[in-house]
Amino acid sequence: MKLFIATCLKEYRDDVFKLFKEASMAVYSVTDITGIKEDNSPDLLQDWFASGDEKFDSIMIFCFTGEANARTAKGLIAKYNEKNKTDFPVRAFIVPVEE
Repeated sequence: MKLFIATCLKEYRDDVFKLFKEASMAVYSVTDITGIKEDNSPDLLQDWFASGDEKFDSIMIFCFTGEANARTAKGLIAKYNEKNKTDFPVRAFIVPVEE
């Protein structure tokens, strides 16, 4: 089993929901998040948020699913990002679940 996690700006929500459905992930959870980037600290997410003390309304969508569905969703998100060049691409992660 895998935990599939995607983050995106709220305005991309419906597009990402369609990608989840296309990857046969029809049951998932969504939570609001606020991304913050401060100029003075290096951050692993530096490519996600713009420079400056700005805040961005985003969402995190996550789903427990099989490996095949997770890989399919990751590929669909990669294609989506290629097609829709933006400073705020959809980010996707696959996390193994042991128990």
